[in-house]
Amino acid sequence: MNKTYTEKAHGRVNLIGEHTDYNGGWVLPTTISQFTEVTLDTREDDMVSVASSADKKGLERFLSYRLGEERKTSTWIDYLQGSTKLLRELMEQKAEKNIWGMSIKIRSTIPEGSGLSSSAALTVSFLKVMRTAFDLNVTDVELALLAQRVENEFVGAHVGIMDQMAVSLARTGEALFLDTKMLSFKQLKLPLDKTDVLIINSGISHRFAEGGGYNERRAQCEEACKILGIKELRDISIDELKKKNLPDLLAKRSKHVVTENARVWEAVDCLKNEDMEKLGKLFGLSHASMRDDYEVSIPEIDLLVKLCENDSEVYGARLTGGGFGGSIVALTKKGSAARIGKKVVEEYNRLTGETATILS
Repeated sequence: MNKTYTEKAHGRVNLIGEHTDYNGGWVLPTTISQFTEVTLDTREDDMVSVASSADKKGLERFLSYRLGEERKTSTWIDYLQGSTKLLRELMEQKAEKNIWGMSIKIRSTIPEGSGLSSSAALTVSFLKVMRTAFDLNVTDVELALLAQRVENEFVGAHVGIMDQMAVSLARTGEALFLDTKMLSFKQLKLPLDKTDVLIINSGISHRFAEGGGYNERRAQCEEACKILGIKELRDISIDELKKKNLPDLLAKRSKHVVTENARVWEAVDCLKNEDMEKLGKLFGLSHASMRDDYEVSIPEIDLLVKLCENDSEVYGARLTGGGFGGSIVALTKKGSAARIGKKVVEEYNRLTGETATILS
């Protein structure tokens, strides 16, 4: 008898710790209210049929494929094909029960290309609903690692583990302090009685798997590590890095990662001490580093950050996510986010002709 199951995964905003995860570093994401929901009906064959209402125009999309015949198409369906392929392989390795045919429906409120983990939320929610429907022995961390492999091996985006771990493990009202090398983590309470978290989507989408910027930055970090004789950039301090003679471009990329790791640790102390003023300053330093050293910001994102920083009730603002478009995150004084967001979006839209939106 066929049964119906539903699971969801929320998007994430990274408070600080950008481009550190694929360098074995530390990150500090939290969840957002937007989510992706997957409903699964089991079937008696080996087909996967997909209905999605995630199209920008609100139109449903219908696709299907056969289990065991997953093939890369360079479209969004690869997130699903990669998930079924790798999950089936994992269950075979465990010599445990496996999945079979299914009909799924996808509903998402996370803007695509917004830097808020829409792809991770899709992959994790799909893996979660398959785990539930087929009663699979797979942990949340295993799901996150599988979701990362889907992006790395099947989609072609060489992302780190932050998004998938955040989407799998982060909780509302808390930040996930994650060591991406050891996969150890702590949940830290956000002082939401003192501050609001404001997220603004620039309206400019990124496409990591299609563009070379993200993968290029990762390759540059790996090249720097070879020259430095270390495994990952987490293994060197800023003082040690200053003594090395890296090529200028690699020195800039490495400087961002090493200083960003240090900022994550400082941010953790700020949360523990509820020091929003200092945390806001760290946001500003992080954005400047991504703009100048890592060069993943764009003028429109810089404008959003500047417009936020011009308001006296903003502690700090920064690009969040991988960059090349996407969103910013700002910390504001309690109760002021709605006013600030409305003012910033109106001014940004007037100056750029883009359509920014406020998210939570």
